[in-house]
Amino acid sequence: MATTTSSNKNNSAVKRIMQEARELANDPSTDYTAAPLEDDIFEWHCTIRGPAGTEFEGGLYHLRILLPAEYPFRPPSLMVLTPNGRFELNTKICISFTNYHEELWQPAWGVRTAILGIQGFFPLRGQAAVGVGSIEYPSAERKRLAALSREWVCPHCQQSNLDLLPDPPSSSSSGSGTTSPEPEIETTPEVNSNTPAVTVTSDVSSSPSSPPEANSRSNVSSDDHVLGTDSSSTAPPIPAPAIPTSHSTSHFRPPVFLDALIGLILALVFALLFKRIF
Repeated sequence: MATTTSSNKNNSAVKRIMQEARELANDPSTDYTAAPLEDDIFEWHCTIRGPAGTEFEGGLYHLRILLPAEYPFRPPSLMVLTPNGRFELNTKICISFTNYHEELWQPAWGVRTAILGIQGFFPLRGQAAVGVGSIEYPSAERKRLAALSREWVCPHCQQSNLDLLPDPPSSSSSGSGTTSPEPEIETTPEVNSNTPAVTVTSDVSSSPSSPPEANSRSNVSSDDHVLGTDSSSTAPPIPAPAIPTSHSTSHFRPPVFLDALIGLILALVFALLFKRIF
């Protein structure tokens, strides 16, 4: 991380540059890396990865980013240091967010915006690629330079591009082509000995030929499962309640006094009827 010993800490440009340096350090990317120099925070060195699916794929390119004293109100200047076949070396590039087009620059943009922008300008061709600092090499030459760019060493950083921006683990493993398939592991379901066995009793309809005693026992077993009792312990049969039966009238014997009273009443009735008739 750059120091501010030779710069004014109260300068708004210095505060903005240090803020962006912290953000890039705390949120690294596998496609680029950038940081200001130790002795001059207005000069940054950056290493970017060539866009995938182009002749620059696999290449690593080193850049210089020069920030003006009025930053972020004026745009930066960019120069490519690694041979690439797309931009001239050590030449300020003319693209929309550089010092060649200050009218298009917005203070909300920053170093990250410039890095992502120049990555997008790498694969352009024809009229879209025309501008100050642009060149157009054949695809075969660009691919050759992309392969050589990985070991290119910056004279100031004293490190190769590959050391500054290593390949992510996914790309290195897929590019080797020697990955061995993982062995298949057969898994067998584990039986828990502590789990009680559940006895499934058949319904009456499923065994029509079974005797009534077996059906009644199966019903009792199913009831035991519903009530949460153990079906293995046989409960004694519960006797059915006695149903009271009514006595027939033929066995009813009225008392003697009642018979005499009824005979007396009948005799009086017959006497009255006989008296009225005769």
